[in-house]
Amino acid sequence: MPFSEAECRQARHDFPSLKRTVNDQPLAYLDGPGGTQVPQQVIDAVSDYYQRYNANAGGAFITSQETDEMVRQARETMAAFLGAPSWREISFGANMTTLNFALSHALGRALTPGDEVVITQLDHEANRGPWLKLRERGVLVKEVAVQPDATLDPESLARQIGASTRLVAIGYSSNAFGSVNDVKLARRLAHEVGAHLVVDAVHYAPHFPLDVAALDPDFLLCSAYKFYGPHVGVLYARPGLLEQLETDRLRCQHGEAPYRIETGTLNFASIAGAMAAVEYLASWGNGADLRTRLVRAMEDIGAHEHELARAYYEGVTAMPGVTVWGPGFDSQRRAPTVSITIDGVHPRDAARQLAEQGLAVWDGHFYAVRPIEVLGLAERGGVIRVGISMYNTRSEIERLLEAVEALAA
Repeated sequence: MPFSEAECRQARHDFPSLKRTVNDQPLAYLDGPGGTQVPQQVIDAVSDYYQRYNANAGGAFITSQETDEMVRQARETMAAFLGAPSWREISFGANMTTLNFALSHALGRALTPGDEVVITQLDHEANRGPWLKLRERGVLVKEVAVQPDATLDPESLARQIGASTRLVAIGYSSNAFGSVNDVKLARRLAHEVGAHLVVDAVHYAPHFPLDVAALDPDFLLCSAYKFYGPHVGVLYARPGLLEQLETDRLRCQHGEAPYRIETGTLNFASIAGAMAAVEYLASWGNGADLRTRLVRAMEDIGAHEHELARAYYEGVTAMPGVTVWGPGFDSQRRAPTVSITIDGVHPRDAARQLAEQGLAVWDGHFYAVRPIEVLGLAERGGVIRVGISMYNTRSEIERLLEAVEALAA
């Protein structure tokens, strides 16, 4: 059954923070890309871990054994979320950026001067900065061009990937403009030259079902706090790959996957919360197994989010003085994220005035610095970003449109 406005309103009761008000207005959280709100089920899972079995891993006593079992179950749950065949392909870390730096350190040790890495102008810096650092090792880093509609140029992608390419790093969806990239094309081009493919799915994972088995990346990263969980980074690695890498690790650390890239003690309470977030999403779907419920829930929730984002997109597109950035809502797949600029209004001033009305949006570059620069938006203070999540309602979009129209006038 589709995730309707009625289901949305039902779901809102699960999120304690949605009860807040600002200046006697309900606080509308309209920037899911910066981090979603958290349902009570996730809060309870984190609290339960601390109350009942808080311990380090690998011990002989009961709470340590329970921690070990919880982490294994969390890996299984996240594998179902990503469509991975085994829990052994799921590693956890502090966040996506930290995991990606660890990955770049490990992959970089196998590269030599003259080897090439391909990144894109559209990506978040978390999937650019770690690879740009490899220039210190004599690695040549090449960029795929972004087009005026904030989509990647497929011809540029094909040109940049060649015989010397050893790695391609690409975002699945832009956190600044909602563009969904042709990762299957990147996979084919990378495979043809024997290069690894690293996919940043941080902005894609909250809105679409993921299937790493079908997509076949070498590595894929995402962040649980973007899909209703705590701050935990998640890394999928194709079977056998982690064991081939010289990761940063202590000699007492397990040398096999998924532990090989996990440095230090993990944040077990947050991992329990991340597992609860995936289970919460699955509770909105039907099916005999967790994976089926997740896919159906993500499809239905995604349709709800897309409908609201499209309504906002069409509303601001019709407003004089407002420029909408990014691809349109046509046949192209698009995340429910819309960025605008308003003539004569600095994005930070707009965000502050909307905040006074209980409308929480973000402004600036959102760590997607490069596309903001390339599109000539940096000197204007970036853009005003709205990102839709499962708990957003049509009435919130109507409030927002009225407020943006007043700013534009």
